Amino acid sequence: MSTQPTTPVGTGSDRARLAALFREFIDPEYVIEDRETQRVYECDGLSMYCEEPMLVVLPDTIDQAQRVMKICHQYGVPVVARGAGTGLCAGAMPHPDGVVLSMAKFTRILDIDPVARTARLEPGVRNLSISEAAAPFGLYYAPDPSSQIACTIGGNVAENSGGVHCLKYGLTVHNVLRIEILTVEGERVTIGSEALDSAGFDLLALLNGSEGLLGITTEVTVKLLPAPEKAQVVMAAFDSVEDAGNAVSAVISNGIIPGGLEMMDSVAISAAEDFCQAGYPKEANALLLCELDGSVAEVEEQIDTVDRLFRQLKATSTRVSASEAERLLMWKGRKAAFPAVGRVSPDYYCMDGTIPRSQLAHVLVEIEKMSRHYGLRVANVFHAGDGNLHPLILFDANVPGEFEKSEEFGGKILELCVAVGGCITGEHGVGVEKIRQMAVQFDDRELKQFHAVKAAFDPGGTLNPGKGVPMLKHCQEYRSLNPDLEPNDQPVVSNAHDRPAARSSHQAGRP
Repeated sequence: MSTQPTTPVGTGSDRARLAALFREFIDPEYVIEDRETQRVYECDGLSMYCEEPMLVVLPDTIDQAQRVMKICHQYGVPVVARGAGTGLCAGAMPHPDGVVLSMAKFTRILDIDPVARTARLEPGVRNLSISEAAAPFGLYYAPDPSSQIACTIGGNVAENSGGVHCLKYGLTVHNVLRIEILTVEGERVTIGSEALDSAGFDLLALLNGSEGLLGITTEVTVKLLPAPEKAQVVMAAFDSVEDAGNAVSAVISNGIIPGGLEMMDSVAISAAEDFCQAGYPKEANALLLCELDGSVAEVEEQIDTVDRLFRQLKATSTRVSASEAERLLMWKGRKAAFPAVGRVSPDYYCMDGTIPRSQLAHVLVEIEKMSRHYGLRVANVFHAGDGNLHPLILFDANVPGEFEKSEEFGGKILELCVAVGGCITGEHGVGVEKIRQMAVQFDDRELKQFHAVKAAFDPGGTLNPGKGVPMLKHCQEYRSLNPDLEPNDQPVVSNAHDRPAARSSHQAGRP
């Protein structure tokens, strides 16, 4: 890789100078420098954190994107890559002195190989479009975030997205074979291959979930799976979230790996049912949706086992989907739960942490205690099978201090996740939102290693600066306010800028 840039750029006239350079090879309409047009790029799905960029560019070709990267590297200009903007950690929030590189025009499905069961895609291809294109071959793409109708495969790679079916079929990292990226200098590099292994360093897992800190994704090759012969859902109602949490652990401990195993609490159940009329029992305090898929014989056997297991573990009622239409309706309520909650609260703050399944009941009880302490309601909708929590903290941004209280509450939930053996993110990423909690999960030595990896790919620190890995001085400040945390190493130099102040606004994102 080349050395750090030598021609620094400031602000003011530099915007016009850069815009003029970009307009030499990009349609001037797609080099955006006026503030009003830029406003739609100021945040991702976590709209409480906003920032205006210096410039936004939307190239048509990889060659154009390369030239953008080379120019930005030459002048030391930060670059933030952006897909559909559905992320939920402020990972695509612009840098005030930087360029937003939108990959929204790269929407082609380049190839589907039904024999090898692979699809080669540009980064702007929507997640759902992959399965739609593969369906005629009896194939589909397994990772399915609830935002799959809008989110893009490039963004899925950046955040290592999951979804309802990640319990059985894995996250994005488990379903990607090859990634092509642009380095900070604008070089094209291929990571991975369509073979079972490839020469060189094994960097594929490093790039998945790297949040735009190491390179710009320009092409992705994913695995496709055969559509299962049959899929059915068992819906079970419980009087308490503790009983439902214990039932989740029991399913897995009985050797059954469902296609999906989701939980909703009473607030989410009521909101989703009013919104979708999915047939959810509104009197329940917790609801499990357990999907079994595979061969007809396998599904029939497992459905009976799970139904019987739920009844033994205090389910007040169970129902098995009797048709494909009914199965899809059950999932419609779950996938629409987040916008449904938006109808019952002026604002909500969506969290994302992961815990061991054995801790589900305990953590849900503790979240309820915190809810009473902060005086804020919580709606729980999450991937129960793999312990990926998505508590929605309900608040009103028009009440002074309520968002700040919600943010503090959310941070305590993430710290609880770490305390019980989990981590601060399952699929949303760290971005700006969770950067303070990085000091809870990792010690200074580990953070120093993260900075070393970042420096190997991006010596100047201009790729999505200020995200993912905190400056160590901020970790030390955080620890000074949290004396139970112990620093372990020497300070680390970082190019990250300070975390901006949050701006309250309604959030309608979905995990």
